[in-house]
Amino acid sequence: MASFFLRFSLFFITVCTADGFLHYRVTSCEFNSTELNGIEYIDSYYYNKLEYITFRSSVGKYVGYTENGVKNAEKWNKGSEVVQMRAQKETYCLGNVRIDTESDLTKSVQPKVRLQSVAPPAGKHPTMLVCSVYSFYPKLIRVSWQRDGREVTHDVTSTDELANGDWFYQIHSHLEYTPRSGEKISCVVEHASLSKPLITDWDPSMPESERNKIAIGTSGLILGLTLSLAGFIYYKRKARGRILVPSN
Repeated sequence: MASFFLRFSLFFITVCTADGFLHYRVTSCEFNSTELNGIEYIDSYYYNKLEYITFRSSVGKYVGYTENGVKNAEKWNKGSEVVQMRAQKETYCLGNVRIDTESDLTKSVQPKVRLQSVAPPAGKHPTMLVCSVYSFYPKLIRVSWQRDGREVTHDVTSTDELANGDWFYQIHSHLEYTPRSGEKISCVVEHASLSKPLITDWDPSMPESERNKIAIGTSGLILGLTLSLAGFIYYKRKARGRILVPSN
């Protein structure tokens, strides 16, 4: 199984006084595999965002970080509390880790693709395309370029798969090239979530920024004509209602 590092937590929150002093507890399981030796159970207590005592299964006892936390740690490490915490890694974490892994991490999510033109760095080619692939899972993916149906192997650079922080990934591939009339440039994405490669063709007819300018300009022209027509109709109706008085 591919390496991963994840966490799920439970929050126990209690407001102690009307003045808003906050005391809460966070219980979590951190894991990089579904085996017991790849899991760590953590039980932490906080007062007004300050962590004052924590149990970690890798340490096997409570550790205090404040004067009150040190006193509680000494007391709990001599009693039944620490014995119960040592068992939680197997009784609480192990089953939940396997359930979460099977229900979430084994599902694949199809990538989203955006193809755009950017200003190229100083080089031998006047044009650069960027194929940005977003929100896919699992991590393994292949992004390539085609020119008239043939894979391009030169002047291509790609980033590594970048973690979004929400279990999904993104990757960006760059192609520097010299345009030729009538050719077709495509970004090809291959991923476990796809039954066949996802091919996105580049439309060189007009840059996206120019299309946006035209769309805004057209909208403004239509709005101006509409207001002018409304003003003309209003003027004609007012003119009909006037009474003409002959002059002597």
